Amino acid sequence: MKPAQGAKPRAAAPSAAPERDFASKSVPRHLARGAIGFGLIIGSIALVPVAGPATLLAAPLALIAFRGCPTCWMVGLAQTISRGRLERQCVDGVCTLAKAHPAATRTNRSA
Repeated sequence: MKPAQGAKPRAAAPSAAPERDFASKSVPRHLARGAIGFGLIIGSIALVPVAGPATLLAAPLALIAFRGCPTCWMVGLAQTISRGRLERQCVDGVCTLAKAHPAATRTNRSA
């Protein structure tokens, strides 16, 4: 069946939103990124009385360490800790978190 002339074709239903991955390869690496990010923010604010407002230019560098913002870093910490322990299961448009199967966990670690 052809669409009527001038009618716009319907787009397919949107799939699940793309997943954002803020996780690091390991928890110590993620904690190091957090220490750098928080250190840059705290240091830039603490040094204003000593070195002037130019030190505030170091604060945006923390966004690189955080891969966005402190909230993104916290989400990444949760993702890093739970990686391989939880899996997302979607059935009929409803998604839940469940414990990963032991075989799947071994497969993820070997990859």
